[in-house]
Amino acid sequence: MKFLSKLFGNIGLDVNKLVDNVVTTDEERKTLKIKLKQVLAQAEGSAQEQVTRRWEADAKAGWLPANIRPLTLVFLTLVFVVISMFDGNIGGFTISPAYIPIYQTLLLCVYSAYFAGRSIEKIKNK
Repeated sequence: MKFLSKLFGNIGLDVNKLVDNVVTTDEERKTLKIKLKQVLAQAEGSAQEQVTRRWEADAKAGWLPANIRPLTLVFLTLVFVVISMFDGNIGGFTISPAYIPIYQTLLLCVYSAYFAGRSIEKIKNK
């Protein structure tokens, strides 16, 4: 039942011991494992449904609520680029090594999200 400790993390409760105290047979453990997976799947589905409803409500509410997330993303990206470009660049242009991993992570996330997202959309629309 190690998956339970991965599932619940370090919450100060040993879930494995708790389950072992309550569940005594292998059949009960299998049943509990199946039921826990079902509960997790339902919780994930519910969370995704809530996000979808929030986006739909934002889209119906008007221009600003529908575009606040993209505008925030653009603003934060521009601020980061401006700060990283002008940080210590009086007299010569260099990007501080501290900014390079941030740029790498941002580009990797943006490109993978865009292309993976577009691929998934195309597959779903077929």
